[in-house]
Amino acid sequence: MKRILVLVTCFFPLILCAQTKLTQPQMDDFSDRAAHHFQIPNDSIMGFITDQMTRSGSGGLDVDKTMGELKKDPEALDAALKYLYQFSNCNRQRLIGNLRTMGIQNANVFPMATYIVNKYKGEAKELMEEKAAYVKLMPSPAPPAAAAPVASNNAAQPEAANTTSTANTAAPTQTAAVAPPPPPAPDPYNWDVRKIFSLHQPEKFIEMYGKENVITRQATDMEGNNIGQAYVVFPDSNNEMQVIFGGDSTTTVIFNKENAKWKSPFGIKVGDPLAKIVKINGKDFRINGFEWANGGSVDSWEGGAMDGKGVSITFKAMNTGDPKLYDPVTGDKKVKSDHSSMKKLDVVVEEISFKSN
Repeated sequence: MKRILVLVTCFFPLILCAQTKLTQPQMDDFSDRAAHHFQIPNDSIMGFITDQMTRSGSGGLDVDKTMGELKKDPEALDAALKYLYQFSNCNRQRLIGNLRTMGIQNANVFPMATYIVNKYKGEAKELMEEKAAYVKLMPSPAPPAAAAPVASNNAAQPEAANTTSTANTAAPTQTAAVAPPPPPAPDPYNWDVRKIFSLHQPEKFIEMYGKENVITRQATDMEGNNIGQAYVVFPDSNNEMQVIFGGDSTTTVIFNKENAKWKSPFGIKVGDPLAKIVKINGKDFRINGFEWANGGSVDSWEGGAMDGKGVSITFKAMNTGDPKLYDPVTGDKKVKSDHSSMKKLDVVVEEISFKSN
């Protein structure tokens, strides 16, 4: 009996460390429980995971669909597990508790926790720093309004007439309590682009944003070719966005205005620096040379995080005054994002297009 206990003591840690992949039933279990909790309003675990999936782009363009069927996308499922580990403060015991809170089957809890820790423990410091930055961005609850001061009875007594004071003092003046300003009116519009990808008919889109805010235009690509009718919401404003409903049930949204309110996939905005896009993609990529056909547009994501996700980006160089820097990245050529000239040229996002699958 003692020998058996010794063997168990020696080999159990090795068995735990050997958990390098999840079985299909384990993946199905997590996927099913995640889909269930995703439907629960204000679920703290899935709310955090979904936000991080959206910010990182791991959830694709239609994160709602992705979260409902993680078992069909192993990369997205792994990302969800990583953000669960991050939500758990990269702590194994908290991770186990959160897996149980999600309703993961008892037989799957420990193998799943071991897999997650083994896979992401090397990223723990970075994940915690990222979570701290995320928490800072979350809106703080508004403090309660201060109660109006109540005037005392003594202060309300009028001073007697014909009374003189050699000290020339006056009775304290009561100032009226200033009411706190009313809270801002709630924004009537949903600025989350994810909601638009689930629409396949323009009628629903117009109903969502109001017919007075939507016009139609003929959309063209960078070479001037007609690519169909676009529905433009909030035209000629910072929040202008084009939406093209394809005949193949795809939906394309296009941004080219800075300072828009829209919350887009991957957190990409017009005006973002090239370095941010490289970081999101996870590696350098190729763009077409400036001042040429499709100039500044991404030619290949080179197998990065945005490869195959329906993301098209066009860049522009803000600092083009030095021919020695600009000429090497112009013309009929492909340019890597890590080209020595790119940083000095202050390259930023000019236009973004997202196309749902």
